[in-house]
Amino acid sequence: MTADELPLPRGPVSDAVLAALRTPAGSAPTAVPTTGLDPWGEDLHLALYACHELHYRSFPGVDPGWEWDVGLLETRGRLEARFLDALRAETGGIPGCGGSTGVPPDDVAAALAPLLSAEPTDGTGVSHALAAAPDLARFREYVVHRSVYHLKEADPHALLIPRLTGRAKAAVVAVEFDEYGGGRAERMHATLFADLMRGVGLDATYHAYLDVVPAPMLAVVNLMSTFGWHRGRRGMMVGHFAAAEAGTPPSAARLAKVVAALGVEDPACALFFTEHVEADAVHEQLMRREVIGGLLDEDPGLAADIVFGVHATGRVEARFAAHVVGAWEAGRSSLGAWGRDRGNGL
Repeated sequence: MTADELPLPRGPVSDAVLAALRTPAGSAPTAVPTTGLDPWGEDLHLALYACHELHYRSFPGVDPGWEWDVGLLETRGRLEARFLDALRAETGGIPGCGGSTGVPPDDVAAALAPLLSAEPTDGTGVSHALAAAPDLARFREYVVHRSVYHLKEADPHALLIPRLTGRAKAAVVAVEFDEYGGGRAERMHATLFADLMRGVGLDATYHAYLDVVPAPMLAVVNLMSTFGWHRGRRGMMVGHFAAAEAGTPPSAARLAKVVAALGVEDPACALFFTEHVEADAVHEQLMRREVIGGLLDEDPGLAADIVFGVHATGRVEARFAAHVVGAWEAGRSSLGAWGRDRGNGL
């Protein structure tokens, strides 16, 4: 898609939401029925992504009044509820109940333990697949997927700051200060990712590839926003943030080696990954000791929410990895075909 376009709809719900956004705020009905909607499907996740995006940078030409339109917020709430219900069904993530993960629902240390242990040598994720068989076209696909988050990296997590106090707040600010480049625009992680995109011949314009990014990756971003825009889900967001920081260094190290194996000459391509190897190893400890520790000191009752956030992050990332690697193993692209003719160069 180009800078002045909304994404193409992928079903009746996203069609209704996007059609409304083309009109003045309040001029179209936006309380859209969501009964029976696939909680992992393209229609739900594009509609939910569009609703959330109104609170970030929005889309060019969209009336700012839509951000707080009551009907659209009602629709967003129903979409979030269907998504969360599906996550709870897959993780057993209902506070006070046992779950399919085998971890007690309020044991934060046990939930994080697998992320902190040595990785298996026979891993099956996207970075493992690329490390086993470096391929520039597939690497570029992976970068396109991740662009819907990394071009606004850290923004969803910044929503935690006003919802926390004391140690937890101070530690999140410390992590976010690094994510935002320590006050240097050229070192912001979102900027480093844009440099990476340009280094492999991709368009670094915000949302340039939204039309080809499928639901499994949109769900990764929607999880952050579904947690982050609600104070009552701050424990879930903390669990998500901790899981994300703990899981990044090993995969980033593999991807830095992939860049080297591919012979990519632009040093900006490796820098994005090497920066995350170093920074996120420190961030993981801050998240565990200060953010989680500080939050639980103040409100022990949020332990089950933190555990759910950890497991929910694992589920969306596992679904994303299965989609991408499954497509590659089948000999096809992992990207969607909705907007391949809309000037995105794919």
